[in-house]
Amino acid sequence: MSVTAIATATASAIGSFRTRRSTNGVSRFKMSVRSSSVSMAAAPMLTKLQQDCATPLPVLRNVAASMSDDIRAGLAVDGGSDLKMILSYVDSLPTGDEKGLFYALDLGGTNFRVLRVELGGKDKRVIAIESDQVSIPQELMSATSEELFDFIASALANFAHKGGNFPGKKGEIGFTFSFPVKQTSIDSGILIKWTKGFAVSGTVCIINFGFLGLTLWSSFITEHMLRHCLAHAGKDVVACLNEAMDRKGIDMRVSALVNDTVATLAGARYWDDDVMVSVILGTGTNACYVERMDCIPKLQGEFSPSRRTIVNLEWGAFSKGLPLTVFDRDMDAASINPGEQANSSFNIFEKTISGMYLGEIARRALLHMAEEGSLFGKSVPEKLSMPFVLGTPDLSTMQQDGTEDLHTVGSVLYNVAGVETNLSSRKIVLEVCDTIVKRAARLAGAGIVGILQKIEEDTKDAIFRKRTVVAMDGGLYERYPQYRRYLKEAVAELLGPETSQNIVIEHSKDGSGIGAALLAATNSKYGRNL
Repeated sequence: MSVTAIATATASAIGSFRTRRSTNGVSRFKMSVRSSSVSMAAAPMLTKLQQDCATPLPVLRNVAASMSDDIRAGLAVDGGSDLKMILSYVDSLPTGDEKGLFYALDLGGTNFRVLRVELGGKDKRVIAIESDQVSIPQELMSATSEELFDFIASALANFAHKGGNFPGKKGEIGFTFSFPVKQTSIDSGILIKWTKGFAVSGTVCIINFGFLGLTLWSSFITEHMLRHCLAHAGKDVVACLNEAMDRKGIDMRVSALVNDTVATLAGARYWDDDVMVSVILGTGTNACYVERMDCIPKLQGEFSPSRRTIVNLEWGAFSKGLPLTVFDRDMDAASINPGEQANSSFNIFEKTISGMYLGEIARRALLHMAEEGSLFGKSVPEKLSMPFVLGTPDLSTMQQDGTEDLHTVGSVLYNVAGVETNLSSRKIVLEVCDTIVKRAARLAGAGIVGILQKIEEDTKDAIFRKRTVVAMDGGLYERYPQYRRYLKEAVAELLGPETSQNIVIEHSKDGSGIGAALLAATNSKYGRNL
């Protein structure tokens, strides 16, 4: 819909949403009269936003090429590009021959999961999966590392005993640890820093992104907690967990340390040998892929027998060629982690494409339109000034609104941000949502193509001329239909109709859990654990 059409959609008076109590105490909407002219001043601002967020094919091609270049530079030498290109030490992928009972521990936020996976080889594959989710008590966020890992080890022991089949031999665990780690082997890694809100100070505020399957610390924690978290940096997280299991008398050991993206690739590869790339698009985002070792100069010729390994891009830090708005820059400046240079963009790719930030970018754009263009009338709703009050789940809910008067859009805006709207302003809000989400998904698609192009260049037509699968996981990709569609459209535009038919973008739901257990099996130290 054009901006002019939106601004003139209702030349006569249009009703706006208000709630009032009915006689039975239930909230209901009341229609009040307001002229649609209040939205006309915001129309040029929408045009400017759409221009700044535009992702035509030349922009996407530049992003894809820059991603490929950064991958090469990061593989050549540590620090060679924005991309860390972390070696996962996963040199053997699941084949289907794996048998036995293996455990997975998935730690990536204020909740963690424990899983028990029974594998039956090629004939039976996955015989059974059991899992449990455990919330980490708030006080443990400021406790010692021993207390935190003791709690995790106790939960693991309870889960294993509850199943009635605690292994008599040494149990083996795949440990998914979704924080920045400098991996030193398949079963060891040094914590670089805590993320997901731990590197800030003040008081605690929790925002629940249930749509994305994760509760995040998004505001502030105490100075004591900050000092404690930074004190953990430099520790081997596998050693911390192994020592905790020793203290609890648990006869188990970590056989594989991976992040969620690597585990997702392993889980998807177990079912489909054509999987070459894995991407997480949820609250945060990352990507990894299978690389030939002779294409990694910084390995200096140290190859495993398989001569292949999974490389973790940490692609949230990518920054080249991105179409950014003033709202992106303002949000970036407000969220730079302590210790980062004040004039640098921290994880700007993640901030333009992942679920943590899309709602906040839209909120900032709408607040600007409300203040400078009277989008919602003469007054600016106070709640709209609160950072992160509008979440990405809210954008998705509004974009699924199929009612003629956009009733759902009005309800979300009123309930979440206290905003009263008319039909004309609701249409502009929808355009803002679509603009932010379309840019995000298309940039993510360009990033995927950049990875594929890099592999293709080194393998001489071994990717684009055959079936190649990109395994996707994360609530943003899974639960936001428009995002999913825009991403696939961008990939098809960049690759062309013939090549794009060979690239399968496939949802791998919850692949990281079983993937970690499979990598424990693949890297088994003690033999089968039936």
